Amino acid sequence: MSDQENVMSGVGPGPAGEAYRVLARKYRPASFDDLIGQEPMVRTLTNAFETGRIAQAWMLTGVRGVGKTTTARILARALNYETAEIHEPTIHMRAPGIHDQAIMEGRHVDVVEMDAASHTGIDDIREIIAQVRYRPVSARYKVYIIDEVHMLSNQAFNGLLKTLEEPPEHVKFVFATTEIRKVPITVLSRCQRFDLRRVDAATLIRHLAKVAAAENVEIDEEALRLLARAAEGSVRDALSLTDQAISHGAGRVESAAVRDMLGLADRGRVIDLFEHLMRGDATAALGELRDQYNGGADPLVVLSDLADFTHLVTSLRFVPDSADDAALSPAESARGLEFSQKLSVRTLSQVWQLLLKAIEETRAASTPRQAAEMALIRIAYAADLPAPSDLARLIVDGGDVPRLAPSSALAEGTARDGQAAGVTRQLAASSAPDVAAPAGAPLTAAMPAMPAASAATLVSREQASALSDGSARGGMAAPQRLAIAARGDARTAPPAATPPAAMPEIRTLEGLVALAEEKRDSLMQVSLRRYIRPVKIEPGRIEVALTDGAPRTLPGDLQRRLLEWTGRRWTVTISSAEGGRTIEETVAARRDALVSDAIADPEVAAILQQFPGAKVIDVRLRGEALAAEAATLTLSPAAGETDIVDDVPIETDDDDDDL
Repeated sequence: MSDQENVMSGVGPGPAGEAYRVLARKYRPASFDDLIGQEPMVRTLTNAFETGRIAQAWMLTGVRGVGKTTTARILARALNYETAEIHEPTIHMRAPGIHDQAIMEGRHVDVVEMDAASHTGIDDIREIIAQVRYRPVSARYKVYIIDEVHMLSNQAFNGLLKTLEEPPEHVKFVFATTEIRKVPITVLSRCQRFDLRRVDAATLIRHLAKVAAAENVEIDEEALRLLARAAEGSVRDALSLTDQAISHGAGRVESAAVRDMLGLADRGRVIDLFEHLMRGDATAALGELRDQYNGGADPLVVLSDLADFTHLVTSLRFVPDSADDAALSPAESARGLEFSQKLSVRTLSQVWQLLLKAIEETRAASTPRQAAEMALIRIAYAADLPAPSDLARLIVDGGDVPRLAPSSALAEGTARDGQAAGVTRQLAASSAPDVAAPAGAPLTAAMPAMPAASAATLVSREQASALSDGSARGGMAAPQRLAIAARGDARTAPPAATPPAAMPEIRTLEGLVALAEEKRDSLMQVSLRRYIRPVKIEPGRIEVALTDGAPRTLPGDLQRRLLEWTGRRWTVTISSAEGGRTIEETVAARRDALVSDAIADPEVAAILQQFPGAKVIDVRLRGEALAAEAATLTLSPAAGETDIVDDVPIETDDDDDDL
């Protein structure tokens, strides 16, 4: 191959004495044969050129560095390719053509490149429209390459529409953009669109190895893998990073140097840290993080690498074949596949969410290392919690809580019984908080063995079944809710139904209200006080009248509540009789009577006479049993009055007939 061919194809150092060019420019593809990772587009264009179905405009889109501008130049070269033997457009450009070098260097008179980021207005488009009417000077087609076309203004897009729809036969347009959604649909509909893909890691590794060989640079396989992964599918980024790595390593590129250059943590140590966390070993995890920190690792980068490996393990659980990805080291593939077979999706999802939160906290923290350590402690603790469904099933089945060492997430996928140790830990923390277990000893040693009957006393079977059914929805909070239920928290655990034999006979409306209060059903308690007029109440049968505004479902709701509370069926019917007073009406009538008696009292009357405009608001009886019937006797000034004592309570003895 000649020197000119070497330079055009991007292979070889180029002519002697030439100024240094970065690898991204030096090895820029000059033909579709050199373009890597875009086979679907190349195949479509090849068929179009061979059949003569050449479009009038193309829209190239993709992330940075995948070859949009390079493809546009290759298209311009293919459209104007001409040699002594070839005089028509072709994709197969095996020998340098007459116009090739000028086109690839961006200086051909008939190939106009415009950066839309700096030429956004309608005036720039008017200039193009004025020039398209003239035929090309020397080439076959006049080609307009507009890079970052989404930066054009709306007026510029509208001005281009007519020319783009019906261009002269000697004019072709090639647009390139990274923001395809910002391009008007009217423009997209007039172009053939090609989405340039990210280049996969294996292709990038082969390409970088080829470039390193051409540059006479020794580079190890792990370094190539790190560079390809950091490039994220961008060929330009991969070549730029390789250029930097060659300078960093003084001509020899090793994985350690690349890792230092990119600020990456050792992947092997990240996997070790992940294993410590999944075993619930917070001590070992903190030690590993501090060792990496002392070695120069950034805590934020460590957490990001942990999140990356967590995603890898999760994806390997569903797509084991992805372990063959060339970007993965043998250790990552083997250990990641092993973790994916042992860890549950629930655990991996929880760790992923915790890591995302930890990355945000570490980025915003004044001391990133402390934030990262606290995050690792949370993850290690969460990984040690049992699955709520298994915990509930253990209690429902009536099995003993086994004596086990602290469970770990690694045992979750293969030994579900190991999760019961988390039950012992939570029950121990609630029942004997002052007893501490020795360091490294099983937590069951800190408390007596608890049989299933005791556990069932603390957690009812109904609660366990509900937690089992709702564990998938509960997420990380499910074990915590189970621990609260296990401690017998009366604020959250619903009271168990009283056996029918122990239920007192209910013959009054006040008895119903007292039962609702005992069962902590405040809504039913208020409804009974406000809307029910008793007609006849006897065990198993209630006949009532309803006030205006009472809920239509109140009788049915009361019937269901009584069945739940007493364990017996009740009949609740609505009577046509007027019924007695509601409890609120009775309380209000009694309060009005007390206020009237208080006003009639001579001492109170004397006080009211001393304070014009004052009035008796309420009366409080000393020793009143029901808080709902308690009230306050207050003297307050009338509206508009000032300088009056406004809070004078008066209390009376219970056996005082007047008050």
